[in-house]
Amino acid sequence: MGTLVDLADWLPMDVDIWAWVGETQQQLSEAGNVGLAMALGDLPAQAYEGRYPQLDVMAPAIAQQAESLELPWLEFYARYWHLIGRIGDRAQGAVALDDAHQLLAFAQREDVRECPATPAAVEALAIAWGNTDGPGHAAERLETLGAYIEGLSPEKPAFSGLATQYVAALIDAGKAGEAVSYAESAVERLKTAGREASWELGAESARALLAAGRAEDALTALQAASGFQADDPVAKEHRDGVRRALILATLGRIAESVDALPDLDVVGEHPRVWVEWSRAVAKLAGSSQITNTWQLGRVLRQWIDYFGMMGAYRARVELALIAGDLALGRQGVWQARLLADLAESGTAELRETGDLGERIAALRAAADATSEPEAPGSLEERVGQFDAADGFNADPEKWVGWLAPLSGQDVEATRRHTTTLGFLGYPATGADIYWKLLVDSGDIASAEADDVAYLTTLLIEARQDERLEQMAAMLPHAAQYLTLARLHSARERWQETVEAAEHAVHAGAGIDARRLLSGAAQQLDQNARAAEVLLEVLDELGDEDVWRMIVMATSAEDWETVRKGAAKIGMPIKSKEGPIEEEMGLIRLILPAPDGGQRQVLSIRTGPATARLALPQPRGMDYNAGDLVVFDPQLLEPVPEDPQEQQNFVPPFAAVRILRPGGYTSYFFDGAAPSEEDWAEFTEVMAERGWPMWVYSDENYTVTHPTSGESLPGVFGWVAVPPNVSPSEVDALLDDATERWVHPLAWLDLAREIDVEVERHERIVKEYGL
Repeated sequence: MGTLVDLADWLPMDVDIWAWVGETQQQLSEAGNVGLAMALGDLPAQAYEGRYPQLDVMAPAIAQQAESLELPWLEFYARYWHLIGRIGDRAQGAVALDDAHQLLAFAQREDVRECPATPAAVEALAIAWGNTDGPGHAAERLETLGAYIEGLSPEKPAFSGLATQYVAALIDAGKAGEAVSYAESAVERLKTAGREASWELGAESARALLAAGRAEDALTALQAASGFQADDPVAKEHRDGVRRALILATLGRIAESVDALPDLDVVGEHPRVWVEWSRAVAKLAGSSQITNTWQLGRVLRQWIDYFGMMGAYRARVELALIAGDLALGRQGVWQARLLADLAESGTAELRETGDLGERIAALRAAADATSEPEAPGSLEERVGQFDAADGFNADPEKWVGWLAPLSGQDVEATRRHTTTLGFLGYPATGADIYWKLLVDSGDIASAEADDVAYLTTLLIEARQDERLEQMAAMLPHAAQYLTLARLHSARERWQETVEAAEHAVHAGAGIDARRLLSGAAQQLDQNARAAEVLLEVLDELGDEDVWRMIVMATSAEDWETVRKGAAKIGMPIKSKEGPIEEEMGLIRLILPAPDGGQRQVLSIRTGPATARLALPQPRGMDYNAGDLVVFDPQLLEPVPEDPQEQQNFVPPFAAVRILRPGGYTSYFFDGAAPSEEDWAEFTEVMAERGWPMWVYSDENYTVTHPTSGESLPGVFGWVAVPPNVSPSEVDALLDDATERWVHPLAWLDLAREIDVEVERHERIVKEYGL
């Protein structure tokens, strides 16, 4: 669980709200809702550390519980952090605008408006507007932010964040000089109030100076901000590096800029910096220190698509223009023209286009003036040369240009050209060419299966679903339903996938149709059916399909099918019928934790895809020692190459589901550690009864001697007991096993449950500082 000190590190929320959060965590824990308390403290870290799958599950769940418990501050807190996780590092735009408006409306409710953190909702809306179309929403941002800042004292933690967004809005409004003055004034006001500006405010001041043509001053300002605390501390280093690199590149200090620029593998997970990073790269691409490659072009194309999906319309257009200029630097004329088209279409989403029309026209003119790379040979030899090209060193961008004259006429050239276009991020262009060759010509019904599959993939990637359905209607029965099943599966419409794939299987569409049917049935929790579909063609299956069948059959407790699968892959099973319960060694099972993270639980493998949890788990978990779990037999880590490391390697696997709960109950114990002899006797007593016990404390855990005040080694953990053991029996055994210890052990929760010696356990907890 997060502590108050941990939580206060996350800004811009008011200190009062963190005190309230800490109290709320305490109350939830005391009420037995440990999972919710743990998750509550972890939300800010999930938002800033990029643990978005957890955040996207936990934040709405907490908000929903808060609503049902009538805790509006808690609901605001959860909704705010979820939104920050979306509009911050993930840079979501239009897709988050409604939620940002709703959060601000919620913050203005009578029972919420006194919450110290509500000004953060204004900042969030300004960020979402900026992500969507910064210049287009500049006036709204200035008006909304100005109204809140006017009555806000610089002493308030929200002031710095709101001022930062006001500076950003002024820059987007084309008022760079005014932005510089405002930033300097805000920093001075904070200083007068005895507070330091945030790194974000300092960095935005540097951006304003750069926009005003004062690059040297921008560098000085950014350097001055480096010692400031960041609202988003996790992102500070790479954001500072990107901005520093852009300023240095503007100053022509190329070597220093390259040194400052974070690598692609660093910024690749942070959409918020993609446009600025790309601008820096574009300024450095002419130097010998930055290589302008087709791989860079492919990444930028993926980023453009991301911004399109997130409704970050301005970023999409800006990045298309930057990518177009970089493509021309590689003689990628065809790509520059497509990017100019993309930028032009993107301007329709913008409220204010400024000079974008001129920039798009300039890109097109530059493309017309750029010569394409010379082809390696004659047209007749082109397909053969493509096939013979070195797969590691060949440049797919160049091959798109070289194959273009043949594409749409020669089917072999079309296959290679269009699939390469799709690989580089232009599936719609490839689909158009393939469509003319196969569909417009009327030959689609007699087309080869590979051609139908290639075109299907391009249409799915281009999200041209109606067009794909139109094509499917022209195909023979088996191909028609296989194509529809692929579409439904790609869109995660599982019931429709099952229905289409069943038609395809019955029509003889083959193993691909069975895989689609099986996978969709598994998603619908129809595991017996999913396994049966593959079992019918067991002799045709490879190991990967067999393992999938084993997992699904195990989930359905179809042990006969599991044994058939195990025999197919050569895995010996001793028993001949019934459930498979064998000891096959230790493994680590990866299971979900209440805070949205993961837990590794040591387990005993009992079958090809089953294991029994060996360690007791804290109360509030959805699983415990004794539970039988289905797991995916695909290793999550490679086996070490070193023989010595192999001996200690416990393979990790992802849990799929609880097959049968063991019904065990866990009880917490805590106190000063006994002597080695006493502890050995204690663990032996637990082992004799078959009660799993695990110490969760480490060597750093200490407790306080009640009289001397000295630190003593401590120990805490959980013991789990089967369903036929009563709480009173556990209490009696713990009492017996620890009565001769120098320092007593406490099991307060158990004592309260059975109302036995509660005061004694409360005294131990208090005296030893447990």
